[in-house]
Amino acid sequence: MKVNKRLNRAILEVVENQIRQLRPPATKETFDRLLREGHSQDEARRLIGCVVASEIFDILKTMQPYDEDRYMAALRNLPELPE
Repeated sequence: MKVNKRLNRAILEVVENQIRQLRPPATKETFDRLLREGHSQDEARRLIGCVVASEIFDILKTMQPYDEDRYMAALRNLPELPE
């Protein structure tokens, strides 16, 4: 599967903004936890980016608003990826 580099950069930018702005705080907490568990910074960002992408996909698929509880649960489950 070919990765859309522009989309990938945009998602990683969302991750960086969430970490830097602490919005939501759970993103930075998850990032720090993944680092403590031995993941590299790039891998931790990529894993969180997968959660961001999954949430975007769910929003578009179901035409429902952002679900913060679902997002937080997916962050807590990392490094297990959302389906």
